[in-house]
Amino acid sequence: MMHTAAVVTRLQPARPLVQMRSLAVTYTSRRGPVVALEGVDFDLNEGEFLSILGPSGCGKSTLLKCVAGLEKPTSGEIILDGAPLAGPPDGLGVVFQRDVLLDWRTVLDNVLLVAEFQGRDVSALRSQARRTLARFGLEAFADRYPWELSGGMRQRASICRALLTDPTLLLMDEPFGALDAMTRDDLNIELARLWQETRKTVLFITHSIAEAVFLSDRIVVMSRNPGRVVEIIDVDLPRPRSLAVRETQAFSSYTTRIRQLFTKLGVLQEG
Repeated sequence: MMHTAAVVTRLQPARPLVQMRSLAVTYTSRRGPVVALEGVDFDLNEGEFLSILGPSGCGKSTLLKCVAGLEKPTSGEIILDGAPLAGPPDGLGVVFQRDVLLDWRTVLDNVLLVAEFQGRDVSALRSQARRTLARFGLEAFADRYPWELSGGMRQRASICRALLTDPTLLLMDEPFGALDAMTRDDLNIELARLWQETRKTVLFITHSIAEAVFLSDRIVVMSRNPGRVVEIIDVDLPRPRSLAVRETQAFSSYTTRIRQLFTKLGVLQEG
């Protein structure tokens, strides 16, 4: 039954929500121009979980900042829901590499911070914020301060903040990269479950091959310096996914294929 549901989802027509068209970003430095991204072309479809996978320095975070409207491309364009992107869009949630929580505010008030930035009625969203914290196992810590939480709990709070206003597009920049393996697995499961229930459009940045395969519908593989799209891989694994899927031959086939691709690019070395 699970496999059938996955096939039905893939047969639905894909509607692009975000479109990258010949995207390029070049920085200036004392030693001359530095090309971070070059000729990036791909679509992020509505309701899709898409990962950007590549080595450090390949422009993954730069790409995410462009989609968030926080950085302007040197050339090319980003089309969001049919219109050129011209600054931070409405309906956007962002989870950064660091949790960026304010230590002088309680966990609940940190989650509500996004409502303040958007000029919303904070008191009207207080109950929603507590429900979101409860979903991620943080209900009992709502009135604690970030310095009282573990790294994994802080990142959960950061995700709660991004989800508070029910964003259409969720951008996640290596949100679990600094966590230990067990906490990372736990949050991968929670994120996969969240996506399964809400079908939010997610752009997820990672340098973990296994994480990308576990979470994604598609994976955009990027090269190093400058960042270019090397290959886009469809992940045809049934949903919902448990960690046990990582022990299957199908999962191993994807990770092996991507490792071999990075080996050919000189990113990984054999032996």
